[in-house]
Amino acid sequence: MSYRKLNKTPEHRKALFKNMLNSLIKYEQIITTLPKAKELKPKIDKVITLGKNSDLNNKKSLFSKLQDKTSVKKVFETLSKRYANRKGGYSRVLKAGFRTGDDAPMAVIELVDRDPNAKLVDKPKKIETSKKDKETIQKSVAK
Repeated sequence: MSYRKLNKTPEHRKALFKNMLNSLIKYEQIITTLPKAKELKPKIDKVITLGKNSDLNNKKSLFSKLQDKTSVKKVFETLSKRYANRKGGYSRVLKAGFRTGDDAPMAVIELVDRDPNAKLVDKPKKIETSKKDKETIQKSVAK
């Protein structure tokens, strides 16, 4: 079975896909180049399939692949329940045009039935200011 080497050393390629898997699990949708997305699809499908059988051996092997506790936890608690009735095909690759700088073909890889709020995980929530705080700010600005 052949695979794309992507002009990277084996160590670099392994680290690249580990990071991409973690990002895809965290945000449930990422934008990357088309060859990388096509290589990532079988890897994420295998990770979710491992997560469907929740035993200690699978957790350890998944942690050795991902090296991130939050990703492993999300796979076993959220994604495995979401895809319990699905036999495979947990992700899809959509072509997304070409990158402006070097004209590389781009793609969006996303999980099927993804949570649209997942991409807002890292964004800070807006803090509501009370009326008193607004009045104090306006007074200090007026001085």
